Amino acid sequence: MDGLSKSFWLVAFALATMSMAETDVEPLHAVIEGTNQFSSLFFQYVVGDNSGNLITSPLSADVVLAMVGFGAGGNTEAQFRKVLSLPTPSNLAATGYQALIDNLSSVKDNILTLANKIFIAESLDINPSYKKLTEVYFRSASESINFVESTKASETINTWVEKNTNNLIKNLITPDMLNAGTRLVLVNAVYFKGQWLHKFDAELTMDMPFHVNKDTVKNVPTMYREGYYKYGELPDLNARFVVLPYKGNELSMLIILPNEIEGLLDVQKKLQNVSLTNILNQGIKEEIRLHLPKFKVESKMILNKNLIEMGLSDAFTASANFSGISNENLAIDTVVQKAFIEVNEEGTEAAAATGIVMLKMSYYKTYFTISRPFVYYIVRNISDKKGNDNILPIFSGYVEEP
Repeated sequence: MDGLSKSFWLVAFALATMSMAETDVEPLHAVIEGTNQFSSLFFQYVVGDNSGNLITSPLSADVVLAMVGFGAGGNTEAQFRKVLSLPTPSNLAATGYQALIDNLSSVKDNILTLANKIFIAESLDINPSYKKLTEVYFRSASESINFVESTKASETINTWVEKNTNNLIKNLITPDMLNAGTRLVLVNAVYFKGQWLHKFDAELTMDMPFHVNKDTVKNVPTMYREGYYKYGELPDLNARFVVLPYKGNELSMLIILPNEIEGLLDVQKKLQNVSLTNILNQGIKEEIRLHLPKFKVESKMILNKNLIEMGLSDAFTASANFSGISNENLAIDTVVQKAFIEVNEEGTEAAAATGIVMLKMSYYKTYFTISRPFVYYIVRNISDKKGNDNILPIFSGYVEEP
């Protein structure tokens, strides 16, 4: 496989193999299906607003938005259900998220952790049933905090984020995001560290040409290994793919390589309507001569505009209804995500955190913010006793220039 002669795209995702009672299968798979639909839509909107290399975690955004969505009512709730593709009834969705979070925490041979926490203004009278729901179904902790002292409050939140991302995600929440009107900050953190099932020999890593576009070629440190990998052609995408398993075979990285040097954009658009599970089912194990660039990517995104365009229009306005959280009139002020990924001879380390800052309505302000690239997925396979496999996105991104 001539890994660098054609542009390629990676997206990081995680999926697990888990034995479950038949009664547990429906909620988990219903949430996985909804999360996959959200992830595909989310990735398309984020891609359109970001140039250069990218790393995102659709799963991190999905989980923390779901926590907020379970406290929504009226048309706001309907928008959350549609955008997140939440299954009905509500107890099915809640049980599904609980099973999903527990499943992701069950990885044995690598490290995969997901944590949630709600930082609550000391004066906010939060609905006890909502607080209990987040604790039980989202395994979320909570902490009272004084948002008036914005610097101290942001440090408290960021310390928790750093602890739950192995210090990879820093300064998620800045002091200027917080003020006397801040009532809640909900945060999700995801961390992954995996060793390749078959590591690359560092002595074989050398500089090789990478085609940034038709006119630009640069030499980048590129790993090399010969071995058997799942590989397949994707005629509908005008691309091909290879799967790199991590130790234990519970997780893997799926790399999609456009056949054209400047084919990344076209592949990105077509992926919105393609199932990752179907892609993997098209591959067979072949002996591959694999060249893979080493890379490290960090991204920070304010997601307000993307989420509004996706359909969460009321949540950011005076029309917001979060009556399930509190009797106070609340609205979302900011949704921010930071993410990181590094791929080398040993394996992959990735982390992401997503924070949602909620204000009381009287403080609400309207904000209006105006050998080729490759896509990467880290995938974890969640299967039931019948042998049905599902793919769940955890991270997603692309690299235009290593």
